[in-house]
Amino acid sequence: MKIFSINPGSTSTKIALFEDINEVFTKTLRHSVEELANYSSIFEQYEFRKKIIITSLKEQGYKLEDIDYVVGRGGLLKPIPGGVYKVNETMLADLKTGVLGEHASNLGGILARQIANEIENISDKKVDAFIVDPVVVDELDDIARFSGHPEVPRISIFHALNQKAVARRFARENNTKYENLNLIVVHLGGGITVGAHEKGRVIDVNNGLDGDGPFSPERSGGLPAGQLTKLCFSGKYQLHEVKKMITGKGGFVAYLGTNDARVVEDKHAEGDTKYSEIFKAMAYQVAKEVGQCGAVLKGNVDAILITGGIAYAKEFCQWIEERVSFIAPVKRYPGEDEMLALTEGVFYALNGEQEIKEYK
Repeated sequence: MKIFSINPGSTSTKIALFEDINEVFTKTLRHSVEELANYSSIFEQYEFRKKIIITSLKEQGYKLEDIDYVVGRGGLLKPIPGGVYKVNETMLADLKTGVLGEHASNLGGILARQIANEIENISDKKVDAFIVDPVVVDELDDIARFSGHPEVPRISIFHALNQKAVARRFARENNTKYENLNLIVVHLGGGITVGAHEKGRVIDVNNGLDGDGPFSPERSGGLPAGQLTKLCFSGKYQLHEVKKMITGKGGFVAYLGTNDARVVEDKHAEGDTKYSEIFKAMAYQVAKEVGQCGAVLKGNVDAILITGGIAYAKEFCQWIEERVSFIAPVKRYPGEDEMLALTEGVFYALNGEQEIKEYK
């Protein structure tokens, strides 16, 4: 089967064509600020992006009617359990209105359905459109939602697509089902999230977007609440500046002036003690978060899986492993192949590995 994947970003749209789960081609379509300035909302961009996608597909030598299924990156929908969802009218309405906010990923499901419509119009086949594991996946146990104050509940925002894809990949490699395993999955990227996966559900995970868990290349992670409160009311900073400290200018950026983990790794290898100290501190905090997930799963953990771009840094992962291997065996899956993750979700769902769900 030919599966076409679409992943919209703020200034780009990544597309890929797969035969089953084998990549035929992938391409990143760049959009200039001037081009996007013509649209007052993200939703209004869909026609512009759709035309570019179709043109690019033809330039690669493929026809629309060659495609059997279309999958798009899930956007800011209502909180839902993880899985593969067929794009329906209810989903389209929520993506168009931005039920949880405007984000380029909201275009994923819209573009997938629009491209599928185009294929149906020029062929005699029905073409389904899907999304897979959007960032709003929420499977938290009720007890995990308590923070310590009712005004500030813990919420589920994490790298659901990559975490779930890696967990299922590990299960297939071990001839079992994701739903049979207890796993701790560590995503190491610009943000860091560590999830406790119990029998197919992420029952606890840090909110890596908004100040929870380990610090990362550009996020502060969980800061001491009292000190943060004093900072907020010190008169030195405005709200937008404090928010930027938490997401965008925290972590490596705050300590070292870079958000590039490869730069930090290189400086560490050269013997720069300042860079080494911060690099090791981040690994230390990740290991602590893994330990918390070990407690959530009551020590019943089949494996700890480390993924994301920073998982290429072997020594960094070794520092984590030294502290957590007593919990369970550790395995690395370096990188974050979102296009493959989207495609695998659809391919294995269509082959009966998991159900195709309805968004309500």
